Amino acid sequence: MGIKIEFNPDLCLRAYAEVRSGRHKEECLPEKLEEGTAHPFLKEGLRNFWLEGEVPLRETKGEGKLSRPLASIVILESTHFLQNGKPYTKGKYKIVEVFSDKSVHFEGFDRVESIKYAKLA
Repeated sequence: MGIKIEFNPDLCLRAYAEVRSGRHKEECLPEKLEEGTAHPFLKEGLRNFWLEGEVPLRETKGEGKLSRPLASIVILESTHFLQNGKPYTKGKYKIVEVFSDKSVHFEGFDRVESIKYAKLA
């Protein structure tokens, strides 16, 4: 028996509208994406995120259906915990830049444009 864990190169959250249908607010994108704001997140399962730079924030519809990156974020903290016998990952992220165009902003793990991460430290 092994330990099931995912390594996530991005943070994928549901649309804010799903809060009205009963999803936890932390499982969803904020109502408005604003640079410099920090938000909590919640994901089912054990997830590992890269903490040493910027990663894409994307919307998920489930089953691997993902949007293009909506913003660049830094994961500030990430913690695993059990709730009703199921593992979850919770944490906090900060929005570095919101994307309003269809340009490519990430190539693999690298930001294509200048990195603003150093300004957040």
